[in-house]
This record gives sequence, C-alpha cells and structure tokens, in this order.
Amino acid sequence: MSVSRWSLMIHGGSGIITPDTLSAEGEARARAALDRALNAGEAILATGGSSLDAVEAAVRVLEDDPHFNAGRGSALGLDGTATLDAAIMAGDSRAAGAVAGVTRTRHPVSLARRVMDESPHVLLAGAGADAFSLDQGLEQARPDWFVIPERVYQLAAMKRDSADAFDVDMKYGTVGAVARDMAGHLAAATSTGGVTGKRWGRIGDSPIIGAGTWADDRACAVSATGSGESFLRVGVGHEIAARIRLSGESIDTATTAVLAEVQGLGGTGGVIVVGAGGHAAWHFTTPGMYRARTDSMNRREVAIFSDT
Repeated sequence: MSVSRWSLMIHGGSGIITPDTLSAEGEARARAALDRALNAGEAILATGGSSLDAVEAAVRVLEDDPHFNAGRGSALGLDGTATLDAAIMAGDSRAAGAVAGVTRTRHPVSLARRVMDESPHVLLAGAGADAFSLDQGLEQARPDWFVIPERVYQLAAMKRDSADAFDVDMKYGTVGAVARDMAGHLAAATSTGGVTGKRWGRIGDSPIIGAGTWADDRACAVSATGSGESFLRVGVGHEIAARIRLSGESIDTATTAVLAEVQGLGGTGGVIVVGAGGHAAWHFTTPGMYRARTDSMNRREVAIFSDT
C-alpha cells in the first residue's frame, strides 16, 4: 500500500450475537452507530489527518451510543455503578495512555489520550484518573448518565443467577478502532465498561497496553474484545505484532494463531488488526462481532454476524 493510502477498522464487541439474539431494531441501531463511527474517523483520515486522531474520534462516537459496553451503556459493577477503562497508542513512537476505573469522564478514550499527551505516565486508575480528568478540563458526566435500564436489569438478573443476564450481556460489547494514516503511521484505541457484576477493582485487557490495545508501525495495530482475563494472559496485541514482526507471519496467520491460544485457555473473543502496509483484517471466535471498515480505495463494510 502506498504511503498516501489510509485504512480504518472499528469494532463494537463480540459475543453470542446472531439473528436470533439481536432484534431487527437492535441490529439497525448498531449498524447506524458503526456507520457514524466510521464517518468520524474517515473525515480525519481522508483529509490527511493522523491515525491517532481518527481512532479517538471513532471510539468517542461509540462511547456515546448506549448500544455498546463503553461510556454510556457500560456494564455495571456489583454495586450498581459504571467504572470505565480505555487505552490509546501511537504506532510511530509507541507512546500510549490508559485509564481504568474512571467514573465521571464522558469520553474515557479522550482521557487516555490526555494521559499519553499531558502526563509522564501510561496508566492512571480510579480517583487519581478522575482527578486528572478534572485538571485537564475534560467533559464530565454524572455517574447515572452512564447507566441504562437494560444494564440495571442485567445486574439484577445476575444477582438472581438468571440466564437473562447472559442474554443481555451478549448484546453489548467493548469498542475499539485501529487505523493507518496517509503518512503510514498506525494507531489503536479501545474502551469498555468491563463485565457485569465486577468487584474488587477488576480490570480487564482493554486498558492494558500489549493485551487489549497495541500499535507499532513496524508490525500492526490491534484492538481486542472478549474474555479479558484470557486476553491478558496471552498478551494478545503484542503477541500478534511480535509474530508479524519477528516471524514474518501474515496478519491473518498471526491473528488466527493467537486467538487459538486464547481459546486454549478457555477464552473467546475477537480482534481488529491493521498492518504496516495498510492491510486490515478482523477475526473472532464467537458467533458474531460488531465491526466495520473503510479505506481510501472506497471499500466500506459494516457487519455483525459471522457472515454479514
């Protein structure tokens, strides 16, 4: 791919997402949200903007959409509150920023970007991250703004040990984006509300650099979604990039092998990946994954189920 070409891929989570588990209205809303996120990132990349700005813009759109498990609509912890995680990484310098357990920032991905750009650190958590957000003047939201009725119902069902909790959970997912810009630089971003009923300050793979989020111009950019604990144990993002960079594997070969390793540990999920040359691919081991892509060759696709 020539330097002047760009590519963008996004995801909205993977899981038991089939025509039987997702209503026609839910499918239409999800597709519309993915399309809006593509438009936000495309507007930046098509005019020569950076991949870093593009992935942030795309993820912000999905954080505002209650159909996904990020920002508004996030999964609720055992105490009924939403605690949010996000990460962003630049492939040229491998600069990165991440936050975990934040409670008031409307767009956690933008807080992660500020951690990268305006602090000497990579990962901030909890009250400290909330305080940093205020210091940076980022848009705040009341904690109840993140809460939607479906998530309240889901938490109650989980406490009753009801299968309904699982059914609701599978209709929502972590969000992410990967991109290559006209300058040939890569970037990745991921945002999530975690898992329903989480406690003890649980943190998954999404805000962990090298696990759920990774970008390196020498190899690829990766954003993951799925069984966070298994993705952490494999170091999915870095592992895919290492196989590409050090073993010369293709994106598809490396990604398939790493997801198989995750499955071997009992986990499922999916990834979106864009390579140094601009080739973008998605792979998942679940019945469906909210996903979409666009590029400078006028290829555009929005898909949800395994075959559409």
